Amino acid sequence: MDKKLRGPVIINRIYQNSYVRYLLFGLVLGMLPAFLSVTGMNSSYIVNIGGVVIYSIVALGLNLLLGYSGLISLGTAGFMGLGSYIAGYVTATLELPFAACILLVILIPTLIGVLVGLVSLRISGLYLAIATLCVSEILRKTFEEFDMFTGGFSGLKAKYPVIFGIGLSREQTYVFLVVILVLVMMLTHNLVSGQMGRALHAMRGSEVAAQAMGVNILKYRLIAFALATAYAALGGALYIHFIKYSYPAVWTLSMSLNILAVVVVGGLRSIYGTVLGALVVFAVPDLILKRIPVIGSINGISYIFNGILIILIIMLYPQGLAKLVNDIKALVVRLLRKGDVKRD
Repeated sequence: MDKKLRGPVIINRIYQNSYVRYLLFGLVLGMLPAFLSVTGMNSSYIVNIGGVVIYSIVALGLNLLLGYSGLISLGTAGFMGLGSYIAGYVTATLELPFAACILLVILIPTLIGVLVGLVSLRISGLYLAIATLCVSEILRKTFEEFDMFTGGFSGLKAKYPVIFGIGLSREQTYVFLVVILVLVMMLTHNLVSGQMGRALHAMRGSEVAAQAMGVNILKYRLIAFALATAYAALGGALYIHFIKYSYPAVWTLSMSLNILAVVVVGGLRSIYGTVLGALVVFAVPDLILKRIPVIGSINGISYIFNGILIILIIMLYPQGLAKLVNDIKALVVRLLRKGDVKRD
């Protein structure tokens, strides 16, 4: 091989590695605080993008459930709230280490998620959606009434996480969120690229056919619900330690529907698309639309325009923003090839 071509070929092979791309994505996302500091832009952007990171983690769990196994849940907000209250109570009230907080946050809601998975064996479709919504509403009502643990309507407050005895600042907590997101993306990639991904995909197509192929429906339904619940609870724990509060009014049906919108807008079975969907649903109104002179001067109108944007995306790209990105890549490749042909 020509020495001049060897370097680019090696670089291209490295870039083709999925894990390298996840790391590069995390590196770019994690450099946002430094970029804002250098450019002198408003540091409140960090809070908005941090929220996108948290909601992306939660939506990846729902994408595993809905996109890969074909099961729907409207209980995401309840499990996210449960994770936030457990995390806040463990670290703020019991003053236990953050590592213990994460362990309990994942363990307790996941057990509940497994129970919901058992219920899903008897019902499906809209009935399953209503059942998970009921679970979410039960949890929300619990947050309001058990004020000894949750603070009731006043909510529960927490501080930025303390890791290995080091208290993190807002910027450091943001970088920590990005690290968790990259790890979750890698984990999700591993899960859907192996035997579990094939089993869930078979379930989504036809459970009868999947059983005929030897897929254990009970096992993979429980795993799907357990993972979706664990992701949601983890997102809730990160939420209370980044936003620093948790109120029952946050964990409503509206939140569950927004997370569902993230999955649909970003694209089913797309990891990067999920992040794009979270950006559109949760950040575009505050980061872009409110900065436009006319739209930003009227309260609430930015969310109306964002709703119109989401409708347009769904109409033009029903497969989500992931399909739009792929089309743009294909267009760029075609243009580059035409340019090479003209030069020849």
